[in-house]
Amino acid sequence: MILRTIDMMTLIAIPAMKDNYIWVLSNLQRESIIIDPGIARPVLDYLTKNNITPKTILLTHHHNDHVGGVYDILEQYPNIPVYGPLETLNKGCTSPVLANDKIIALDIIFQVLYVPGHTLGHLAYYAVPYLFCGDALFSAGCGRILEGTPQQMYSSLQIIARLPNNTLICCAHEYTESNLRFARFVLSKNKSIQEYQRKVRTLRFQNQPTLPSSLKLEKDINPFLRCHDNDLELNISCSNRPDSAWKIFALLREMKDLF
Repeated sequence: MILRTIDMMTLIAIPAMKDNYIWVLSNLQRESIIIDPGIARPVLDYLTKNNITPKTILLTHHHNDHVGGVYDILEQYPNIPVYGPLETLNKGCTSPVLANDKIIALDIIFQVLYVPGHTLGHLAYYAVPYLFCGDALFSAGCGRILEGTPQQMYSSLQIIARLPNNTLICCAHEYTESNLRFARFVLSKNKSIQEYQRKVRTLRFQNQPTLPSSLKLEKDINPFLRCHDNDLELNISCSNRPDSAWKIFALLREMKDLF
């Protein structure tokens, strides 16, 4: 499944498990970077079928649906480095990285972004135009806050929001259709959401991915990036509206959890 070819790099999303995508970024020499291999078999099958050699694995966080395939891949390719946050050291990570570190893979320089909230150690990897963000940001949504705080998660999304608008949002789950239902609930006047909802329905009916998204699109349709928007329908009186953007974010996240 070829999704993008940019500057002689090919971006592939491999569907896995219920709704995961495992990203593979390959060059003309048939070398690749694998991001968040939650399961090994579909990745290994793809590599073998296309005669591609993995050179690097990037991990965003420690949840098993993002790291469960690492050891099986390393059995066949034992010498490739596995970069990830400290929380993945017991999940196959061989080269832990921290915020603002830089990783060179396939001659691409990735900037490591610290985006806690979903987990305390969650990282994202950015190299123009790709952002591999795991479960931090989804199309029209964001990850559940399982270990961090709403304020941390809000700050993490602001880090992402400051990236260039042409950034490709390569998140790890096909949640777009359900996320858009909530987005339309809290931003019912937003025409961009209504139009995109129709496009996404068509894509999913054809069993096509809705990812990667773009940051420009997300700024239009993603309520978690629109906490400044006065049209957000928070089901509270205006007099009780939270006095800061992160508190609005916290309320939105709570509403989404119950939606």
